[in-house]
Amino acid sequence: MIHFSNMFLVLSEILEGSGGLFDINATLPLMALQVVLLTFLLNIFFYYPVTEILDRRKAYISDSLTSATRMLDKAELLSNEYEERLVSARQEAQDILTSSREEAQNTVRLEVEQAQKDTQKLIDESTKQLNIQKDLALRTLQDQVDVLSEQLKAKILAG
Repeated sequence: MIHFSNMFLVLSEILEGSGGLFDINATLPLMALQVVLLTFLLNIFFYYPVTEILDRRKAYISDSLTSATRMLDKAELLSNEYEERLVSARQEAQDILTSSREEAQNTVRLEVEQAQKDTQKLIDESTKQLNIQKDLALRTLQDQVDVLSEQLKAKILAG
């Protein structure tokens, strides 16, 4: 950089003219060239790397945001699916409970009906047996009454 400035000093000494207050000499182009050169160097060594880092950071943030959005959508989808499964499982459990309750009630009703039939059959059999025993007892009593009547009649006639 010193090499360029020496050249500009030599160039400015050659171009110097009368030295008035508003004279335009080589200083103005030299300053313009320094500004352009400084801008160029700043762009190369500072602005481009910083811009590149900012662009990478922006891309990383954008990718992360996109990935997070995808994950959130997937999580929401899974959550909805599990809620549907839960509702389905609850309904299925409710149906099973209702079915089991109805089946148990039917089983109890059938057992009660069978017990009533068995009880009625036992009552009918007992009644039949009692009637048979009653008839047998009446016949036996009738025979005994006939025997006793004959004996009484024989004693009364004998005596």
